[in-house]
Amino acid sequence: MASYETSINIAATTDKVWSAIEDVERWPRWTASMTSVERLDRGPLARGSRARVKQPKLRPVVWTVTDLEPRRSFTWTARNPGITSVADHQLSPGPGNTVNVRLSVRQTGPLAPLLGLLASGLTRRYVNMEAEGLKRYCEADAVASPASLSEAHRAPA
Repeated sequence: MASYETSINIAATTDKVWSAIEDVERWPRWTASMTSVERLDRGPLARGSRARVKQPKLRPVVWTVTDLEPRRSFTWTARNPGITSVADHQLSPGPGNTVNVRLSVRQTGPLAPLLGLLASGLTRRYVNMEAEGLKRYCEADAVASPASLSEAHRAPA
């Protein structure tokens, strides 16, 4: 098994952070680790929701939500021959008026040790990019004017 986890405190409301996390199609606006995210169904994010995720240097993967507690967490899973990836997104109260976000990914299956060896650096980099991008995005509204937000939310090229 290969796994990685990070957490970050975000100076924003739980509603703001959750809104950003559950709107998976907009993730490429705040993290350069995602090229595109396409929902394969309609309606609010829920158990069974699916999305095709494209990331730089990786093949497109379909993720399926396997667990969801609104405003607290969601887990989604991608299954490919020889490997299953599980990504968790958890919110909890942080110090002061912050929200602690814990992001983790774990991979299991016969190919997990090899993939962990070959791609662990990329996995860590992408998870960290997601955490930092989410923080910038959620905290931008508190300090930026609406006109400057479109630039602040755009992922770097």
